[in-house]
Amino acid sequence: MAKVLIPLVGLLYLCCWAATAEDTGFIKYKDPKLPMGIRIRDLMKRMTLAEKIGQMTQIERLNATADVMKNFFIGKHFVIPLVLDADLVKRIGAATAIEVRATGIPYAFAPCIAVCRDPRWGRCYESYSEDPTIVQQMTELISGLQGDIPEGSRKGVPYVGGKDKVAACAKHFVGDGGTINGINENNTVANGHEIYNIHMPAYYNSIIKGVSTVMASYSSLNGVKMHANRAMLTGFLKEALHFRGFVISDWEGIDRITPIPHSNYTYSIQESINAGVDMVMVPYNYPEFISILTDLINKNAIPMNRIDDAVKRILRVKFSMGLFENPIADLTYANMLGSKEHRELAREAVRKSLVLLKNGKTNNNPVLPLAKKAPKILVAGTHADNLGYQCGGWTIEWQGLTGNNITEGTTILKAIEATVDKSTQVVYNENPSDDLLKSNDFSYDVVVVGEVPYAETKGDSFNLTIPAPGPEIITKVCAQIKCVVIVVSGRPVVIKPYIQSIDALVAAWLPGSEGQGVADVLFGDFGFHGRLARTWFKSVDQLPMNIGDAHYDPLYPFGFGLLTEPTHQ
Repeated sequence: MAKVLIPLVGLLYLCCWAATAEDTGFIKYKDPKLPMGIRIRDLMKRMTLAEKIGQMTQIERLNATADVMKNFFIGKHFVIPLVLDADLVKRIGAATAIEVRATGIPYAFAPCIAVCRDPRWGRCYESYSEDPTIVQQMTELISGLQGDIPEGSRKGVPYVGGKDKVAACAKHFVGDGGTINGINENNTVANGHEIYNIHMPAYYNSIIKGVSTVMASYSSLNGVKMHANRAMLTGFLKEALHFRGFVISDWEGIDRITPIPHSNYTYSIQESINAGVDMVMVPYNYPEFISILTDLINKNAIPMNRIDDAVKRILRVKFSMGLFENPIADLTYANMLGSKEHRELAREAVRKSLVLLKNGKTNNNPVLPLAKKAPKILVAGTHADNLGYQCGGWTIEWQGLTGNNITEGTTILKAIEATVDKSTQVVYNENPSDDLLKSNDFSYDVVVVGEVPYAETKGDSFNLTIPAPGPEIITKVCAQIKCVVIVVSGRPVVIKPYIQSIDALVAAWLPGSEGQGVADVLFGDFGFHGRLARTWFKSVDQLPMNIGDAHYDPLYPFGFGLLTEPTHQ
């Protein structure tokens, strides 16, 4: 998607669709005791073509007025995309489901099961790993979001297990993490082994877990746009893998089938729907989309059985959500939004995901854990006291924000101040001068630097360098004081030029709102146990470089991570 959007309500129009005047007796689709297939067939018999097309149309929430929803029979509007060991990920999914439901939304655009093979890609931080096995394990998020699918359930049938669960979305199908040079929305050139053993495995797991929806990728696979790839969307996903949920497009995804987006919209609609896209994100041009799609159906360019298949899939998911029995937002979980329990879970995730890359300039002289009781310490760096930087992209706004007024949370600086002994003086200076460094007797320094927030194409990078003045701060401070460098980033970045001067190095990734999780491990309340889920390169000239490659020569290999034990100071 090209934006983060604020949800309106969790109400999908069809749930409020009134029965026609002649429906005075028993209405099968309204009876939750009947088998889902009977309910779907009964409802579809009652629907006009316009209502069916409305179900296939997803609009931007600012356009979702009562008149638009009624006159165009709109079936959906946008929701917020939300997104370690597998058990932790499952618990995160369950907490996310509750918070999404608390906003009135029954659907989350998660998980992203891309396998990022090149960190130059601006969406690499949305991917769990370069290794497909780890990504497969992380599909446990689906069980957290939707609930555990009952034993003996039919393979491929979507499942949502109650009012505290939401429909999940596995994305982006398929190969989005393997594009040439890591360029967003680019072409992935892959042979059969690479497609089905690297990029596809997590979809097998997702379907077994009853994932409700799959989102098509902006990217191409061997030159074919995924939004128009019938062989993969219909032939493999729906027919070979027996996926029975619905396929949703990405934001204006069908527009980008043509080299110039939206330049031949009739062609794009025809190709995407016939390829197997069931619901189309049409944030703004929904009247045009509906008009053209109606015309294509009337001309038999898109067969009616393709429309019926799409609507049947959409209704199957909506019935599994229980939307016909409970169409109105349930405020039961409103008090769980940002709850202490959920923040503690996020804090746990932070400390378990940190990776200790270096601990002392010699093996027998570790720097971490740091002493809580020290006369005076220095905290420096662009990312030490910036909640927006900790959260990264897709937070509050599409490209993320900077500063400390975007949401509630704890910066790494505030976490350090809350953790050290009351007698310890904490001096904070984002970019300390030489005079400050020379004139003060600091026991140690914590330097926090990293990437600024980004999302999608704006995050594509051919150099992967830490933005200025980060490198200057590292070089200056670490030359004069014992220093621990914390890198806040969505991916490995260039660090080799500074590694000799650094005493201890921590990859903190994007810790989000709970910076206290960083201090928990930094000062020894918990040990470092995280390991790299992606290779840390020496230079960008090596990329792409993944575990198993013939030219594999990393700075820190896949799976690397130093361990420490709690000290209970």
